[in-house]
Amino acid sequence: MQESTYDLIIIGGGPSGLTAAIYSSRAMLKTLVVAGNPAGGQLVITSDVENFPGFPGGIMGPELIENMRKQAERFGTSFKDANVHSIQGTAEEGFELNLDSGEKVNAKTIVIATGASARWIGLESETRLRGKGVSACATCDGFFFKDKVVAVVGAGDAAMEESTFLTKFASKVYILVRRSEDKVKASKIMFQRAKDNPKIEFVFNTEVKEVLGEHSVEGLSVINNVTGEERKMEDVKGLFVAIGHEPNTSFLQGFIDLDAKGYIVVNSNTKTSKEGVFAAGDVADHHYRQAITASGVGCMAALDAVRFLADRGVSVKSDAY
Repeated sequence: MQESTYDLIIIGGGPSGLTAAIYSSRAMLKTLVVAGNPAGGQLVITSDVENFPGFPGGIMGPELIENMRKQAERFGTSFKDANVHSIQGTAEEGFELNLDSGEKVNAKTIVIATGASARWIGLESETRLRGKGVSACATCDGFFFKDKVVAVVGAGDAAMEESTFLTKFASKVYILVRRSEDKVKASKIMFQRAKDNPKIEFVFNTEVKEVLGEHSVEGLSVINNVTGEERKMEDVKGLFVAIGHEPNTSFLQGFIDLDAKGYIVVNSNTKTSKEGVFAAGDVADHHYRQAITASGVGCMAALDAVRFLADRGVSVKSDAY
């Protein structure tokens, strides 16, 4: 092992990785967070966060990440705003991480918390209005659309679930499906549940051509991909994209086990298929995808890493775990 070896390297600078850093640094482990470039995960493009405990008035996503990072730094965590290109090694020999900057860093243990990225339609207007009426998370942002009309893009179970959830707040929910009704990908029970909801209206064979509005969503321009007819949906004040997520795991191919969708396979705790490597947050969770659950599992991953190192003779602060 080189002298520059860290006890723990955490890959990912979102709520999961930063929570793990707070716990590992408090355990007196030499900790490095490779936070990504840009750093901060999906919260840095989230405006108001109102469902994270401890902030009764809500908090801006970037501010929440900044506070977490400062807290980790206070306990001695080091940071590199870079991305990991590849990893090799074992717990016995040590791990070597190759960064996209060309730098190499070494670790005794690793926590992977690189998250998952929402799939987007790919429109310039969609990108410009993210956090200003365009969202990929109904449970995060649905409250802001109370008594408003919104649209959901998608045809799978996630789109049905998000749409049904949004009816708790919105006055009406359009589900925009680019295929015909008989080709909807959602399970029959989820599809029927959405169809039976009086607040939901399906619009089939339809794609979003443009999100209207300068500073907030003021409508949609859509096109029927069968007839070619274009029209404006000016009553829509919010757009939710529910066409799936992609875990940020491409750099892990061949290093640890991934499932068919690319998510990291973990046991009942946070252990991966590779001894000494742990995973936390959306990179291993395709169900909840919340900042608070990511933080909770980040804590778990750090404690698992601390115990792993303690069992191998590394000095740790005993009351930290």
